[in-house]
Amino acid sequence: MDFTILGPVSAETGGRPVALDGGKQRTVLAALLLARGKVMTDERLTTLLWGWEPPAGSTNQLYTYVSRLRTRLGAGHGLERIGSGYRMDIGDAGFDWAAFRRLADAGGADLTAGRYEDAERRLGAALALWRGPALTDVTPQLAEAEGPRMEEARLSALELHTEAALALGRHADAVPGLTRQVTLHPVRERLRGQLMTALFRSGRQADALAVYEEGRRVLAEDLGIDPGPALRALHQDVLTGTLPAPAAPEHPSPARPAATSVRLPGAAHAPAAPLPAAPPAAPASGYGGWPGLVPALLPAAPGDFTGREEETTEILTALRTGQDAVVTGAPGTGKSALALRAAELCRAEFPDGQLHADLRTPAGGPRTPGEVLGWFLRALGTDPVRLPEGLDERVQLYRTLLSGRRMLVVLDNADDDAQVRPLLPGGDSRTVVTGTRSPLASLEGTRLVRTGPMTPREALGLMMTVAGPGRITDDLESAARIAEFCDRSPLALRIAAARLAARPQWTAARLAARLEPEERRLGELRLGGLDVRATLAGEVDRLPARLRHAFGVLAAAGPVDLTAADAAALLGTGADEAEEALEQLTDARLADAWATDGDARLRYRFAELVRLYARERSSAVLLAA
Repeated sequence: MDFTILGPVSAETGGRPVALDGGKQRTVLAALLLARGKVMTDERLTTLLWGWEPPAGSTNQLYTYVSRLRTRLGAGHGLERIGSGYRMDIGDAGFDWAAFRRLADAGGADLTAGRYEDAERRLGAALALWRGPALTDVTPQLAEAEGPRMEEARLSALELHTEAALALGRHADAVPGLTRQVTLHPVRERLRGQLMTALFRSGRQADALAVYEEGRRVLAEDLGIDPGPALRALHQDVLTGTLPAPAAPEHPSPARPAATSVRLPGAAHAPAAPLPAAPPAAPASGYGGWPGLVPALLPAAPGDFTGREEETTEILTALRTGQDAVVTGAPGTGKSALALRAAELCRAEFPDGQLHADLRTPAGGPRTPGEVLGWFLRALGTDPVRLPEGLDERVQLYRTLLSGRRMLVVLDNADDDAQVRPLLPGGDSRTVVTGTRSPLASLEGTRLVRTGPMTPREALGLMMTVAGPGRITDDLESAARIAEFCDRSPLALRIAAARLAARPQWTAARLAARLEPEERRLGELRLGGLDVRATLAGEVDRLPARLRHAFGVLAAAGPVDLTAADAAALLGTGADEAEEALEQLTDARLADAWATDGDARLRYRFAELVRLYARERSSAVLLAA
């Protein structure tokens, strides 16, 4: 078994990934791994999961997370209950953090002894274990408690690795990567000194002196201090041209065994492997000192994605012609899946990586741009301790890091244009935004791609993909009825088809019969975390109180097709005020508007599932009263 936390937290057994359930289960696993076989009390684990104010029943929830983790890991997991806590003894299982520390310690000892080639090789192998910022998918409490010391260990190894490379005379190769590192960590004097050394030895004395002056200014402005003695002495050597040449490399004897032989994660049943060749010191490619790292934060697109060929082509055309894309549509119309599908198809066209963020919190509110930029800057290698506090500074650093690079950014569930604008990278990078609200259409340089109901053919295709072709083709008439009961909405269709797949004893006719009664339809369209009612509730709850009232009246009691005059009669308001309410509901993608030939009046319609939800909501209000 192998465990990794230097990047996303994951586990493998027999070479196959273990399916872990969400951030909290990963937090439990990472915390127990970092405890190195010591007992973690329930109180400590609860704090790492929920902070200082855990919810009621948190102990039971913790027990559930641990129980599921045991099930996922299978036999030999070493996870046991001891007293009022848990411990995990992984034995000889692979653990990338432990392997990193062993390699870094051995490389540091080699460097001290003047074995520069061995040092560079071992330290390069240690850095190669990092697949991104450590603990990227755990709770903020654990990331804040453990992340800084782990990042410091990585930066220290990076500095030692660069020191070995400079001693071997590889200063020219080191300049691009060191330049980026100094930008990310401007008050880290050792990195700045290494960049000065690399520049001087590359014949760029003036640039080396400019780097020192910039560092002196940053230290004075940010910390109110002067450069330390080591950096000042290096500055004097550069100024006078007396900086020593690289140390002569020592070639280790082939007969001498390696000082450290480690089994890296992924080699659980293989003999100890020789250390891999070290990458170039602080390479220009890669982020944050992880050699060759390209951020890849996109979730996988649904493997059974079906249809939407026209919309997919629209998005790809926009991205390939220098535009961003905004995907907008009613709740449940598959905006997120479409964006991820398009991103997956053009991934190779953005060789510098992909970023992704859900702009909506689990509670349904909008995330702040500053929070999302913090995620992105960490993914791009910024030291969490050095993250700028202000939004403007984060935006400037974000765009600086992406300057000259071609990256794809996917922003899911956007609230409005003000939330999105600070997250647009500009330059050669492109962005795909999803959301329901019409203000997103005001983003400059974007192509608006609308999602509506699937075509009847697409709806049947999605159901066949999810439930199996035979379950649908055996009774196409009933399958067509199911599609119409679902308004041909991808979310509702997926739920219905998944229920058929989960119940082989059901026929399409049986499911259609269960969906036919209007009073039970929304209850049927729920499976696991997929829930049409909850999706609609999330959108309606975001409306202002006045508009929620209008929605309840118009969608629940109004005719199928509404005019502004119809709405005014139902609401008891003037036609202009009623029309404005209808337009705002259309902007929220809860209603559709169209004009008929020869009729100057706009007409409005609520989808059937939206109308059913409005009636449920109105009934609940009446019962509560």
